[in-house]
Amino acid sequence: MIFVSNRQDMFKILPKVDNLLNSNKIIDLLKDIPRNVVVNTIRETIEGLRKDILSNNIELQQLKNMVNNIEDIISNKAQNKMEIKFKRVINATGTIIHTNLGRSLIDKEIMEYVVDVVTNYSNLEYNLLEGSRGLRYDHIEGIITRITGAEAALVVNNNAAAVMLVLNTMAKDKEVIVSRGELVEIGGSFRVPDVMEQSGAKLIDVGTTNKTHLKDYTNGIGEETGALLKVHTSNYRILGFTKSVSIEELVKIGEKFEIPVIEDIGSGVLVDLEKYGIEHEPTVKESIESGIDIVTFSGDKLLGGPQAGIIVGKKKYIDKMKKNPLTRALRVDKFTIATLELILRLYLDEEKAIKKIPTLKMLTMSIEEVSLKANILSNKIIDKLTGKINVKIVDGFSQVGGGALPLEKIPTKLIELVSNDLTASEIERRLRKESIPVVVRVFKDKIYIDLRTVKEDEFDIIVYELERVLSNHHIKGF
Repeated sequence: MIFVSNRQDMFKILPKVDNLLNSNKIIDLLKDIPRNVVVNTIRETIEGLRKDILSNNIELQQLKNMVNNIEDIISNKAQNKMEIKFKRVINATGTIIHTNLGRSLIDKEIMEYVVDVVTNYSNLEYNLLEGSRGLRYDHIEGIITRITGAEAALVVNNNAAAVMLVLNTMAKDKEVIVSRGELVEIGGSFRVPDVMEQSGAKLIDVGTTNKTHLKDYTNGIGEETGALLKVHTSNYRILGFTKSVSIEELVKIGEKFEIPVIEDIGSGVLVDLEKYGIEHEPTVKESIESGIDIVTFSGDKLLGGPQAGIIVGKKKYIDKMKKNPLTRALRVDKFTIATLELILRLYLDEEKAIKKIPTLKMLTMSIEEVSLKANILSNKIIDKLTGKINVKIVDGFSQVGGGALPLEKIPTKLIELVSNDLTASEIERRLRKESIPVVVRVFKDKIYIDLRTVKEDEFDIIVYELERVLSNHHIKGF
């Protein structure tokens, strides 16, 4: 217990704001950081110490130590406030489409062109041939229909928005029949039933979790039926005693009852990954060729582009969506259009797409290529950190991520790191605190770096930051 007299002595130790503002370190700090940020930080720090004294959470000697270092504390806090929060990280987890780490990467050459477009005026909604107002969707609709074989296309800001717009346009105040086994939950706890409800459509689920038959759909059709919906369960699999209705069968039912059929294909793969040793994932073109009316899919998953929801299908339905007021609220900006057009153009030459689209490149990278990368990085770590950390190359598996191909395990090479001085969890924490955070795997008190998702130009950064982490030169939290 701190006595009142002792507490009064402690309050006297606390520095004054004006005195701190006149100190050399704080004067230097003010050259780079706005005065109001520094002043607020000083006041917050002093007030924090004042509260610690009042609540008996600090001893006299501790307080003296804090006051002696208070300029450094304030400097670190102020710099942390000014630090850009949205930043680059190195993904060493092996999850290729990592939802928490920005999903698909965009090639640098593509972004250089995008920067040129968005830092200057552009023909976003201007028809250069006719000298009149144009539509932003005209820049990408043609290339999408060419690749997918669809009659028409429309792009909105994400796939959930695409599904909502489709249902709102085609089945508002009507019933939409969907298999109970396809009522999936997507990222961020959003669920297909919730999206459907917001669209104004009424959900009619048929069948059971593991089995839905053709008769379940036909029995569910009534006068209020507005559409049949199939949702590709890209983020999970039901195995064993199962039955589902194919898209071809649904198309036949739709034709018989004159009801449009919609498919949410999810990841939106545009190439057949099976030829590259990956489990077959239905392509958008396959869905269109089945005769389906409308298909929706994501632009930032297996397609390898920016966040977007792409809608393709029959022109008569797409035209109605373009006139829907919701389209204005869900439309994409010039960054997305510029990036998406360039990425889609790569798909005109599949070989070029595999080489230039980072997501596809990582998915199809051979184990020999990954091994070579592992050898190079492990040698760099050993050269710099001999005696500080044990390094070993081991076999492992990468995963696709992004809610796609959940059962797919892609053979990879991992660098296993073990320190004699620090736990794996402490190394992992420190790596996250570096100027370019490195996100790694931790398993059984060992660090693992998966080389499938680490780029060659990131090797030296990883080595440098491991040096800092193991030398205790890491960013401290306050």
